[in-house]
Amino acid sequence: MTATLDRTKPRDFASESPARLSLTPRTALAGQLDGAWWPYSRDLAAELPPLVAALEEPWGRVTRVTVNPTRWPVVPHKVAVDGRVLHVGWFTEQGPDKLILLSYTVGRWDLLVIPPETERAAAARLMAAAAIPGSVLTAGVLMANETVIGRGIRDARRREATWEGEGGACMSPFGNPTGRSALPLPGNGWR
Repeated sequence: MTATLDRTKPRDFASESPARLSLTPRTALAGQLDGAWWPYSRDLAAELPPLVAALEEPWGRVTRVTVNPTRWPVVPHKVAVDGRVLHVGWFTEQGPDKLILLSYTVGRWDLLVIPPETERAAAARLMAAAAIPGSVLTAGVLMANETVIGRGIRDARRREATWEGEGGACMSPFGNPTGRSALPLPGNGWR
C-alpha cells in the first residue's frame, strides 16, 4: 500500500478535530472563569471556528472574541465562522492566558487558554481547575500554580531517577553516596 502526502499545504488539525473544552456547569455560583480551552496551535484563524461552533449550542451565538496578543503571533480582526464574521479584538490589559467571548443576547464568558504545547497531564489539571463553579482563581493564578506543580513533579522525577540510577544507595546528608548498603548488616560499618 502506498500513501501520498501533500507537503505543500500544512495540515489543519484545528478544523479536523473538535475543540478541547472544559466548561463550568451551570450553577448560581459565579467564578472568575467559565472554563478552559486547549487549542491545538497558536493560529487563531484556524482555532476559533471549532471553538465557537462547540460553544454555540450551550451558550448561544458568539459575536466577538478578545485576546491578549502576547500569546498569539497573529491576531486577525475578523474570522469567518459558518458563513458569518466573528470580530476579534486584542487588549494588552487583558490577561495573556484568558480568552473573552461576547454575545449580544447572552453575555460574556471568560476561558482559560491552555498553551497548545502543554503536556496532557498538566492540561487535564488546568481544565479541571478552570471548570470549578464559583472559583476565585484567575487564569494567571491557575497558570502560575501549574508552573509550580509541574516544576515539583519534574524535580520529584529527577530525584527518583537519581535514586534508581545509584541503585538505591545510602546518601549522606550532603547528597553524596556513602558506599554503604541500604540495610544495616553486621560488619558493614553500621552500629
